[in-house]
Amino acid sequence: MKKRLCKSIKLKSLGRGIVLGLMALNLVFVSGCGQTAAVSADPNETKSQTVELKLAHFFPATHPAEKELIQPWGKAVQLATEGRVTITSYPGQTLLQADAVYDGVINGIADLGLSCFSYTRGSFPVLEVFELPGIKYANSKAASKVAWEGIRQLNPKEVQDTKLMMVFTTGPGDLYTKEPVRALSDLKGLEIRATGLSAKSLTALGAMPVSMAQSEAYEALSKGVAKGNLGPIEVLQGWKQAEVTKYLTLTPFIYNNLFYITMNQDKWNSLDPKDQKAIEGVNQKFFEEVAMGLWDKQNESALKYAVDEKGMEVITLSKEEQDRWIRLIEPIQDDYVAQMNQKGQKGQEILEKVQNLADQYNKEYQ
Repeated sequence: MKKRLCKSIKLKSLGRGIVLGLMALNLVFVSGCGQTAAVSADPNETKSQTVELKLAHFFPATHPAEKELIQPWGKAVQLATEGRVTITSYPGQTLLQADAVYDGVINGIADLGLSCFSYTRGSFPVLEVFELPGIKYANSKAASKVAWEGIRQLNPKEVQDTKLMMVFTTGPGDLYTKEPVRALSDLKGLEIRATGLSAKSLTALGAMPVSMAQSEAYEALSKGVAKGNLGPIEVLQGWKQAEVTKYLTLTPFIYNNLFYITMNQDKWNSLDPKDQKAIEGVNQKFFEEVAMGLWDKQNESALKYAVDEKGMEVITLSKEEQDRWIRLIEPIQDDYVAQMNQKGQKGQEILEKVQNLADQYNKEYQ
């Protein structure tokens, strides 16, 4: 009996020891897990985690703006930030309509956006100077350099609610029509797709501007809602508009369209400063090496395509006819100066600054 009792006591002690051991082990495990959670919650580590940025734009997925600019730029940003920042593109208005991109970026629907300032005319009064008729640009390189440098110098309040990554332009644009336009009389009453100041210029010339984004122009032309389009030559190929127009009238003194890539300001501020610096370096590189000349490359290819493959006729206005058109659109510059003055801006100084920059960069990029 005594032996049995001792054995029972020993077993109980052993059981108690095992339980205590398991409890101690469990405590170590829980404590260890708690430390891991605390490290994960550290703000410094959170900053190093991947940030995915959604970019909205209206160009088709096959367009050079997506394939040659947005996609390589996004990859370069990811590489420069060592994978901490990635960019996912939503082309073809799959996230935001063309005219809603800027507000969509402000409101956080998209983190980044690419669109035209002219799609929301009146929201960017100072920047309209870069699209004024009568200021000639040699090509998109010159026009883009003028715009980016001009914005840096002018620093307009109207674009300080987002973080501009870069701006770039189409450079000079032309008329693409179903019927030939060889003189002002041919333009009278003609429905032409246009936006922003281009629409105002066409009105001064006697045409009837039809306001819509480039993404809507093909259908409008095919259905006869519009009889022509005003834009860069690239739309004849990139947007397939050579399929629905027959004539190309060269009008480099009317059109220059300004694009932006911009970012939600709060999202930008949330990035680590070293990633911000890396992104700005990528921006500068892609502006100079890709964006500012993107439309020159497209225009050259599209002109060859439109003439050689689609049989479009190119019309060059006589010097007398050009002068006649220019006289009618020059007052738009005077209106711009007056409107800027009314807003408390120095309209004439702004205009002259851009004219001087145009002279400088036209010579450099001729």
